[in-house]
Amino acid sequence: MEIMLWRELLEPYGMAVDELMLKFTQIRDGYRRRGLYSPIEQVDGRLKTISSILEKVQRKNLVIDEFEEKLDDIAGIRIICQFVEDIERVVEIIHQREDLRVISEKDYVSSSKDSGYRSYHMIILYKVHTIRGPREVKCEIQIRTLAMNFWATVEHSLQYKYDQDIPDEIRERLTNAADAIVVLDSEMSYVRQEIMDAQNSFRLKANVVSDILNNIQNLYKVSNKREILKIQDEFFRLYKSGNLKDLERFNKELDIISEGYRAQSLE
Repeated sequence: MEIMLWRELLEPYGMAVDELMLKFTQIRDGYRRRGLYSPIEQVDGRLKTISSILEKVQRKNLVIDEFEEKLDDIAGIRIICQFVEDIERVVEIIHQREDLRVISEKDYVSSSKDSGYRSYHMIILYKVHTIRGPREVKCEIQIRTLAMNFWATVEHSLQYKYDQDIPDEIRERLTNAADAIVVLDSEMSYVRQEIMDAQNSFRLKANVVSDILNNIQNLYKVSNKREILKIQDEFFRLYKSGNLKDLERFNKELDIISEGYRAQSLE
């Protein structure tokens, strides 16, 4: 067996994690910038450590030289959603992308593992461009709700503590907790639309307020102080009222005023 140059071997996988995390975070932020509800709540990623790779190779009785071929989760991305319904939407988003290729899927949401573990797994091929040229690597994407992620994180820690042999009493409590999480996700689905509307309203208001303050800042440079104070007082009055439509109308008025000053400067 040749000497394993681990840093060089794992570099493309690290690049894949970094790039995919950025891309899915940008998808989330794109929804939010437009005042839309994002099915992606947060994105995490990790590169499997050398120790974990060796441990898994040993546990599965694999040949060390074939670990890249045999292991699908050297690079891993975790996409966290608020609601179960969001998982399906994220899966659709991934299938629609042209910069990666899905090669396998496992639905542990509809049919959980015996342990109670629930998540949607996708294995993809993703191309990175290293200094040695392009390289296509496998990456595992896990998609789950916040509640599923909490349970999985706890269960993983206990598996590590007890070396994959969790005591029956604790295992039973984990199973009960998994059942409770199914109920929790189900109950949250019933109020999903109300929560989405509330979150969207908050983001829309935050975006409008940000636009108004930018307009005021820009007008401060070209308008007289008395006019700016008047605009600022009107903004505070509308903000206290909490009416989003009034704030949107006020923002449009400021846009018109700003356009007028820009036109004057061109003349």
